[in-house]
Amino acid sequence: MTSIIAFGGVCIVVAVFGIFAFIFSEVVPLFGKARVEKTATVQFPVTADGLTGLDEWSQLPFHYDGQRTLRFQPVQPSINQPSQVTLPLPDAVTVTSRRFDPEHNRLILGLSDGQVAIYQVKYASSADATGSTVVKGSVSSERLLPLPPGQPLQSVDYKDAGDRKLVAVVQGQGASAKLLVASLRQSRSLLGAGQVKIGESIDLTAKLEGQHPEHVLIPGTADSVIVETDRHEIFYLFLKNSAWELRQRFRPFPGESSPLAGIDLLLGDVSLVTWSDAGDLRIFSLFVPPGETTRLFGQTKSFPALPGGILHYLPSQRNKSFAVANDQLLRICHATTEGVRASIKLSFRPVDLAMDAKSEHLALLDNSGVLHLYQVDDPHPEAGFRAFFSRIWYEGSSKPKHEWQSTSGTDDFEPKLSLTPLIIGSLKGTLYALLFAVPIALLAAVFVAQFMHPDVKKVVKPVMEIMASLPSVVLGFLAALWLAPLIETRVPSVIAIVILIPLISALIGFGWSLLPVRHRNLLPKGSEYGVLIPIVILIAWGGWHLGPILERVFFVTDAPDGSKIADFRLWWPQFTGTPYDQRNCLVVGFMMGFAVIPIIFTISEDSLSNVPPSIISASEALGASRWQVVRTVVLPVASAGIFSALMIGFGRAVGETMIVVMATGNTAIMDTNGRLIFGEFGLGHGQFPLADHWDIFNGMRTLSANIAVELPEAAVHSTHYRTLFLGAMVLFLMTFSLNTAAELLRQRLREKFRIG
Repeated sequence: MTSIIAFGGVCIVVAVFGIFAFIFSEVVPLFGKARVEKTATVQFPVTADGLTGLDEWSQLPFHYDGQRTLRFQPVQPSINQPSQVTLPLPDAVTVTSRRFDPEHNRLILGLSDGQVAIYQVKYASSADATGSTVVKGSVSSERLLPLPPGQPLQSVDYKDAGDRKLVAVVQGQGASAKLLVASLRQSRSLLGAGQVKIGESIDLTAKLEGQHPEHVLIPGTADSVIVETDRHEIFYLFLKNSAWELRQRFRPFPGESSPLAGIDLLLGDVSLVTWSDAGDLRIFSLFVPPGETTRLFGQTKSFPALPGGILHYLPSQRNKSFAVANDQLLRICHATTEGVRASIKLSFRPVDLAMDAKSEHLALLDNSGVLHLYQVDDPHPEAGFRAFFSRIWYEGSSKPKHEWQSTSGTDDFEPKLSLTPLIIGSLKGTLYALLFAVPIALLAAVFVAQFMHPDVKKVVKPVMEIMASLPSVVLGFLAALWLAPLIETRVPSVIAIVILIPLISALIGFGWSLLPVRHRNLLPKGSEYGVLIPIVILIAWGGWHLGPILERVFFVTDAPDGSKIADFRLWWPQFTGTPYDQRNCLVVGFMMGFAVIPIIFTISEDSLSNVPPSIISASEALGASRWQVVRTVVLPVASAGIFSALMIGFGRAVGETMIVVMATGNTAIMDTNGRLIFGEFGLGHGQFPLADHWDIFNGMRTLSANIAVELPEAAVHSTHYRTLFLGAMVLFLMTFSLNTAAELLRQRLREKFRIG
């Protein structure tokens, strides 16, 4: 039997470390850097400067020479064929500005006569007899936009947001430069979309307050224009109620010797990337500043300077990554985590960058017409220690914060993967569950083990142990559909019951101890509960009906119409500044505490019952009362076992899933000001000494509940998938560390109070 037990113990240890090794193997890739490897070179039959682009499969890159010719050159000539397209530009004009929109494969050209030509690069794939992917490229002319005749276009941009289309240009150079915008209209009928017609062009130069435009950008919403001027300032113009207004102007690099060198947008067009001549790079995002009502640009990120300055910028079309380069270095960064993913020294001078739609390949065209193709392996750019545990300034947020929001319905979504709200949620649920369970379980164990009549104990203890067999899903169901609605409007009643029962019971016990011994001996030893139970029931009944009276006296608040109303649900947010939710920690504490009580009670009662009777008898023989014996002898001797019961109860509470999922809002909640423990000191009027997320009347999301809810929907080996495993590892390390420390303390208690 000893060998079998030892073998079982070894198997358990091996299984635990095997689980840890598996979780660890899933988590490690989250903290890796990007790997960039050169895979091929493609020689274009040109040496001039131009634009390049990649197809989805990175098999047929194209090169536009800046005038009328666009060439497709295959990476593998044995599979794909080279081709050439001549763009149908008007006669006697030249291209004076160009812009390539990789998100829509749209080539936007500004012409010398003031017109804008828009072309779309299209790809079609098929499989040949050998199973290889054959890619064919083509160019379609979307439209030619005739703006008022004038000087050549220095900068041009165009965005199509469906019902709203906008083109913006900088016409002319220097002091004669003008900023022109024009909206496009497209009629629609039952037969489909009609012809696109350009509206009247509007001259917005006066909005720049005497400065001259040099570069123009249009966000994807096609309702605003971002302009870079000759004085290195940025103007943000917004279309509101068919009128253009200057919403903001700012200088990205104020008071610095190195001026603004360029601007461009990040995926989603919410963040503006700016860089200086010295290579400093800063990101400004749109958000509503405190005290304002409209979204404005504010600096949210900054990156280490790229030595030698930034000559080329390219955003990813898959996530918030982007690439910057100059004549010596190529750097891949990620905006959300504010980290540098890879940095590569270059042996050639790049004149343009290109990236495929999947962000798996990066191409650099050098000045001799050679396209250098790199494979980029960066599956988890939005991960990292900072993303998981530090405050991040996310797009649209007015300040850095901890937040968990792993998925959304848009492709340009910025994953928010902070585990801090989940860790706090786990600790919060455990705290309130143990706050309810520990006093009841320990006091019940003491009473049953040392005071209750043995015949009654034979009934009570099995009943308490049967409570542990109740499925947690049943308890969660009861908490969500019965308990939460029941106490939603009766919180003052619950407060009254929680205060009155222990207070009056203690007073009754104190009064009972003052009675003469002859009167106390009228009740058999261990049967005092028979007198107290009816009193406790009466107190609970009285407290339940006393609650509405207390609410009318103490919990009166102002209604929206100015009248006074007695409602705890409205009073609590006004008094503390924290919300009140129906499914809150009060419900979780009661129901999860109900699940933890049997475990703590059973182990504690066994430890208390195993104290040698001889020690108890000796103490009583020396004149100690029953309570003195329990307090000075029984509890110290049984302290090791009681401590083990508490740790097992903690593990049961911190790992609980179904009750938390069903009984709370299951929302990751964090203090709005990012505070972990303490909030504003001073009770009342929206101030409370604890951080918002510790509010007992709001919900939370725990690590275990998050894994149960989101793991079935996570793509295998994705960042989301591995982050859930990281949550499991954090939960594992929390319980493992606490249990290890608890075991060491338990051994010390065991040695200290060893008998014999």
